[in-house]
Amino acid sequence: MGWLRLVGDAVVLALHVQPNARHTEFAGPHGEAMKLRLAAPPVDGKANAALCAFLATYCEVPRAAVQLISGESARAKRVRIEGVDGEALTRLRRLG
Repeated sequence: MGWLRLVGDAVVLALHVQPNARHTEFAGPHGEAMKLRLAAPPVDGKANAALCAFLATYCEVPRAAVQLISGESARAKRVRIEGVDGEALTRLRRLG
């Protein structure tokens, strides 16, 4: 699972994001990344904000625990999530 890495007490995800999708959802592996369909448009940072909010909800962590590391204006993004518990980590591992 090259798309998910444990770094200390955090998880770093490599994502391929498709904005303007019908629903926000994980869509399966995409090369070395996990594809994520995002309902938000790629305008004025709305897609990045929606991405971080979705991941915070999915991993059951506060929004402040999710940080976009790279890919602010690209589809290929890396996201760091602090404080992911074992249950959320298991859910993420099952995706890919």
